[in-house]
Amino acid sequence: METKPVGIPTTRFGSTGVEVGILAQGGARMDLHPDIPAAAAHVRRMVELGITCFDCARLYWGGLSEEAYGIGLEGVRQQVFLTTKTPKRTAKEAVQDLETSLRLLKTDYVDLWQIHDVRDQSDIDAILSPGGALEALEAAKQAGKCRLIGFTGHADPEAHAALLRAYDKWDSVMMPLNAADHAYLSFEEIALPVALERGVAVQAIKIFGKAFLLRSLHPNECLRYVLSLPGVHVAVCGAATEGQMEDNIRAVRNLRRMTGGEMAEVRRRAVAGARVYSGSALEYWKKRS
Repeated sequence: METKPVGIPTTRFGSTGVEVGILAQGGARMDLHPDIPAAAAHVRRMVELGITCFDCARLYWGGLSEEAYGIGLEGVRQQVFLTTKTPKRTAKEAVQDLETSLRLLKTDYVDLWQIHDVRDQSDIDAILSPGGALEALEAAKQAGKCRLIGFTGHADPEAHAALLRAYDKWDSVMMPLNAADHAYLSFEEIALPVALERGVAVQAIKIFGKAFLLRSLHPNECLRYVLSLPGVHVAVCGAATEGQMEDNIRAVRNLRRMTGGEMAEVRRRAVAGARVYSGSALEYWKKRS
């Protein structure tokens, strides 16, 4: 199948040497489609628009997101950078998840396999302990069932920083980054510098603040802000419609990164008038202090 070149910029994915597009289709919102065929058609349309990064997870839509991806990417698998995640904390359960993911995604490997939703020290201890999920990731990478390994989360930047420091072979980390992040438990200030220091590729999520930021910022500003942060490689967008992704593509096609002054002004507007307390009213996905 031929795809239309739309000039989506690419970047080197951390220290991996892999070249990726800076815009990804997120798999979490596949559940906004009425059924699997509709979701699969959306995935195929994203390929036609030039999207080459596809984010997914074992948990999304109860596994139906992976199934839709498998159908939508059939015949074009080698053209894309495909990721998925496991929420399991033991190696045995994680391996079972990967086998299911590969079957539903209709592939014999994923480009990036990640431990999903790391929240606190108890997660870190379980992942790194003998028989923990990290063993499954390392084995899968050695066996060629995944090219790269990483972890994700959105609750606590200190947990991200701790896990980045505890293991020196992460290829990627996924974290929430947006213009309001600085106001409470900031991933930009706490976790992002550690990833940058260690050469770990960064995927940004919740760029639009679950659409709450669109009350004060233009979508283009949200995208430009995140992609102007040092060390951010990919912006994952949970676009559920073709139009949403077309808007995102237009925003990044001729990306001009923000100056420091522009970023400061966008940060100010992002939280202006918002009630920020001990636990942000906006970023409800972060842990409460």
